[in-house]
Amino acid sequence: MTAEITEDQWNAVRESLRQTTQRFVALVSSIPDGGAMATAKWSVADIVAHVTAIAWIDTTLLRPGADPFPMPDLLDAVTATTVDDVHGLNDVVLGHFAERDPDRILAMLRDQIASILDACADRDPAQTVPWLGGSQLSLAGLVAHMVNELLIHGEDIARAMKAPWQTPPQDAAYFFELFYVGLARGQMGRILEGSRRPQKRRIAVELRSAYTTPVTLVVQNGRVSAAPPGPGADATVTFDPPTLNRMMFGRVSRSRAILTRKLVIGGPRPWLLPAFLRTVRAPS
Repeated sequence: MTAEITEDQWNAVRESLRQTTQRFVALVSSIPDGGAMATAKWSVADIVAHVTAIAWIDTTLLRPGADPFPMPDLLDAVTATTVDDVHGLNDVVLGHFAERDPDRILAMLRDQIASILDACADRDPAQTVPWLGGSQLSLAGLVAHMVNELLIHGEDIARAMKAPWQTPPQDAAYFFELFYVGLARGQMGRILEGSRRPQKRRIAVELRSAYTTPVTLVVQNGRVSAAPPGPGADATVTFDPPTLNRMMFGRVSRSRAILTRKLVIGGPRPWLLPAFLRTVRAPS
């Protein structure tokens, strides 16, 4: 087990996936009309299908020979997709997954999550699978990404249906620490290609929260790497993990995150953050 992924983290993120799946299933099961619109584009059933398709793709990556997701050239499509193309890939994936009965999809979701957890049970969390843009994603990062999908889309559904939903900060923190920082420490491939006006100069931003290990992310020439915290950072960001994830996925604006003190910015050159965030981004 690598130093970056501890045994405690590995156990905790898998338990988070179990519990978050149970909460997501309970939320959707409480909604009488799966056809009700939850976003401008997707109904509740569409969102559940999207989340389930991601889980099924994950099991396909983990176990290529076992009931693969029914999309020709899936791995080629995943490898060719960058962060800015994800919405297009989502549309193609949903085109190959026609089921929209919420009860049937939820049963499939439970099966796929169980398959993910079973496939990961005796494997090194630092082992990698092919991911978007030719990157290599650790198993811990894959599980953390799935937790985030459930949290973000559970919140989408709950907000639209006026139902209760909680995003525990520790659960939200796995996306940043195990998924995003994990990619930055490893092979990020072309996942972040396409940044508008990629910054040639080096920009280093130290990020801290009460739920993550402090880290410095460094951007240069459109690429991201991770380094230990230390002197020389251009800016510092102290963040609330749920708010950071919502901001990265377009659920809350940067200005609101800052005004509510969920993101606190400091350091000698904070004006470099917009250029930094043109590269350090997620689909929004």
